[in-house]
Amino acid sequence: MPDARIVLTDISSTAWEHPADRAALQTLRAIPGFDEIVRKVMGLIGERGVRLFFTADAIRVGPRQRPKLDALYSEVLETLDYKGERPELFVSQTPFVNAMAVGFERPFIVLNSGAVGLLDREERRVLIGHELGHIMSGHATYTTIALILLRAGFTAIPGLGLIALPVQLALLEWSRKAELSADRAGLLASQDPTVTMGMYLKFAGGTDGDDPSSLDEFLVQAEEYEIGGHAIDGVLKVLNLLFRSHPFNTARAAELQRWQKSGAYERILSGDYPRRGDDDRPLADDVADASDYYAEQSRRAAASVGEVLTRARDAFNSAFRGPAGDGGSSGGPPPA
Repeated sequence: MPDARIVLTDISSTAWEHPADRAALQTLRAIPGFDEIVRKVMGLIGERGVRLFFTADAIRVGPRQRPKLDALYSEVLETLDYKGERPELFVSQTPFVNAMAVGFERPFIVLNSGAVGLLDREERRVLIGHELGHIMSGHATYTTIALILLRAGFTAIPGLGLIALPVQLALLEWSRKAELSADRAGLLASQDPTVTMGMYLKFAGGTDGDDPSSLDEFLVQAEEYEIGGHAIDGVLKVLNLLFRSHPFNTARAAELQRWQKSGAYERILSGDYPRRGDDDRPLADDVADASDYYAEQSRRAAASVGEVLTRARDAFNSAFRGPAGDGGSSGGPPPA
């Protein structure tokens, strides 16, 4: 844990936003009829409806309610130099290990009790920073719409039947990429890469009790998932992710490690980052960076497929070559 965290004065959310997140959001907004969906959902549910649910059935954190968690939240707000009205923080009695930033005009954060119970204090710092990153990046509106549509079903909103599947898939694709952005915000709030990546180890496997877990082994496992396996595994990976709102935890840890190794994380801590009000970024830049990201993912997959095909070719040749010294006739194909 760092002795003293660096306050990232006036940091813009573009400092941590993943290019694929920004590009996916632009794609989502470009879907015909999507703006109408946003208006319908906001009109049907509204800010008060979203907030009222958690006011009724969760606890609101404050100086006299979970004061240690409230103090930790204050530290995160200070580290990311959050401006404006303090978003409310709730803890909901929910066993699933998760959290969310939701709402429209005044977004707020909800931590599931399952996550609070699983994580230690420094890991909770990461999680709160992650959710605050969602708010600072303007994700909460779209996250709320996604939650409502995916849980209530598109048929609950009149007139959405014909565009249900394209919007659903686009929302989920954006949501997965938005998580990669917020993961970086969590790291910046913590400023401890080991603790931050270790949180995803816990998300994947729970607490280790008296049987220690290894972050190094987890990252090896992540690399095996990303670049190993057979050619068909690439198809299965896409299908496994298609209807998920979050990336797999191994992939999240690996993506954070790549961002750290790229030097971007250290540059931000040294003060080299975009400031608020000075962060206009052309969409073309986001698309170009996202293309680079997807190209790298494709190269990794192609390298894996190439290795698999090489192994298959060698195995095939070995099977028909026969034992050494027999002239290649044993086990070989019949003569033409």
